[in-house]
Amino acid sequence: MRHLVLVLSLVAVGCGSKKEAPGAGDVGSVSAAAPADAAVVTAPPPDAGGGAVPDPGPVPGPATDAPAHKMYVAGIPDAATFEAYSKEVGGERFGKFVLDMRTNAIYYFDVTVYPVHKDFIFAELLKKPKTDALVKRVNRNYYEKKPDFMMVYLVHHVNIDKWTFAYWPGDEAKPEHVRLAYRRIKETFYLGDKVKFRPDSDHQVDVAKRTKDVPFILNDELYKAQAYVAFNPGTAVGKLRLVSSGPAGAGESDLTFDPEDIVVLKTPLSDITPVAGIISETFSTPLAHVSLRAKGWGIPNIGLVDAHKKLAALDGKVVFFEAKGTSHVVRAATDAELAAAKARREAVVAVTLPDADLATTELRTLAKMREKDAAIFGPKAANLGEILHAKLAGFEVPAGFGIPFAYYVEHLRTSGLDKKLAALLADPAAQKDANVRKQKLEQLRAEIEKAPLAAELRAKVEAALKALPDNEGVFVRSSTNAEDLATFSGAGLHDTRPNVKGLDAVCDAIKYVWASTWTLRAYDARAHAKIDQAKVFGSALVQVGVPAAAAGVVATVHPTDPSDVKNYTVNAKSGLGLAVVEGRKTPESLIVNWFNRGVRVLSRSDEDTILEFDETGGVKERPNPSKGKPVLTNARATHLAGVAKELTKLFKNDKLDIEWVYVRDKLYIVQTRPLVSY
Repeated sequence: MRHLVLVLSLVAVGCGSKKEAPGAGDVGSVSAAAPADAAVVTAPPPDAGGGAVPDPGPVPGPATDAPAHKMYVAGIPDAATFEAYSKEVGGERFGKFVLDMRTNAIYYFDVTVYPVHKDFIFAELLKKPKTDALVKRVNRNYYEKKPDFMMVYLVHHVNIDKWTFAYWPGDEAKPEHVRLAYRRIKETFYLGDKVKFRPDSDHQVDVAKRTKDVPFILNDELYKAQAYVAFNPGTAVGKLRLVSSGPAGAGESDLTFDPEDIVVLKTPLSDITPVAGIISETFSTPLAHVSLRAKGWGIPNIGLVDAHKKLAALDGKVVFFEAKGTSHVVRAATDAELAAAKARREAVVAVTLPDADLATTELRTLAKMREKDAAIFGPKAANLGEILHAKLAGFEVPAGFGIPFAYYVEHLRTSGLDKKLAALLADPAAQKDANVRKQKLEQLRAEIEKAPLAAELRAKVEAALKALPDNEGVFVRSSTNAEDLATFSGAGLHDTRPNVKGLDAVCDAIKYVWASTWTLRAYDARAHAKIDQAKVFGSALVQVGVPAAAAGVVATVHPTDPSDVKNYTVNAKSGLGLAVVEGRKTPESLIVNWFNRGVRVLSRSDEDTILEFDETGGVKERPNPSKGKPVLTNARATHLAGVAKELTKLFKNDKLDIEWVYVRDKLYIVQTRPLVSY
């Protein structure tokens, strides 16, 4: 079964996004067209403390050739009116309304002017500034009793042509509120009979199941019905290439790609090298490595059901590819488009690597590292050291130590592989032909792993391992100087050995991780960024393995709305988190608001199996005992979002990619890096 779609409008309408609302004098400046029968209220309504807000009826205004756009209307009679008062975000179009609980008046307001329900309430209904007392009074309406207002979203899921209404995930609406909202929608909205209730939290799902007279639809059902999703909008020009093999198919390891290919895949490929565009029949997730790479490369990336069948006639042809929120275009490219694409490629600015310290030979614990030590151990290890130094509350970082670049350089020099690497970098055939390059890189990696480790380093590793907890396996991870940078992520480019046990296995894993500096995907990604390959150095981070009950990724961004700074995206799964970043499994997906602690449930993980540590080392797969059940409780999800917010402050960066692990209620942070091109 294909993966669930994780980037729909309902993630775009979460509360917490805040813009300054215009004052009364700004009303006439709104230029969007509105139907002539839009209602205007000329008398200010009373405040929330008493009296009823009048139901806005048609009040004639001054005759003009082009009537001013009204801030709200009492009904939506047609598609044009809904478009005028709604906004499209992430491929979906959403509107909002406020229902006065005392008068039954309904206000469909312009969400481009008032992004938040409360903005509209204060500016247009109460006509009072926000004081703490009034904000507290309005907030009462999110609880079980709604004395003044009900605040509701109305969403058109464009790709599947379905309509839903919903509440903020933290809203404690009861069945009678759902019934009232549904009745008023049917009375005032032109497609009211098509609208269903969409619960966005566990509480609301329970309410939906108890409100049998109101039709409802769960998020999973919406996502599974999707035939298209734009993970990264944009345009590209290149040769369309239908790729028949997938992760489970024979020949995947033999695949190579040209940077000008627009590839059509059966399933996401974790080893994919830079291409001009990605179209996949099996949907990935916004936080999978392939999605993060597409954003870093600045290329369009979509999921499209039956893509091979739909695009077969264009296979091998040079095409123009545009990915938009609700639709896409793939057609033959024009000469002008070809020229423009070539100019864009030539204009790419080279990523300059920070200077590396190749003299330091100390194996240093994470507890003794700071951010500046990225010059010795790479940003991945140094960032964790900076987190430990900050002594932030609410989580831990697994203990570990770093292997400095100096030993990688020595390993290549003493085995003569430094000269072979230099020859590879200077080989015109390897630079021109991906298949030649792939073969030579595979040979180089094999020789890096075969060459003996320096006795001095082996002794130091043995001593460092003794300082770690007994009988615990370790993760041996990459920490090169060409990853986790502000302008180059490197997500998924290198290899990790999980749950390694014993000195010999750890020493072999260090060489394995060093060798992964020269995978084809890593090499080509760096070439795409115009990085000087001769200045790339490998390091390794050896870190205590945490037997995760739940693991995943949090991105401190909204997946579709860059202006929303309060809602974070969380992907989670039971057991180890390796399958989350691979993008081949369906994780639990949440939108979590760090400000008001709202949790929007987008999907539940439906994996049949989970990964866990094997007692003898490595990992093993077993049946998932919690299939379909929540991976994260609301308490864990909001705690995670709060920690993520603190990390953005520490690194002075609002856009981070954070890998995390939960063992029961204890949270561990295992990686923090910048999100590139978000």
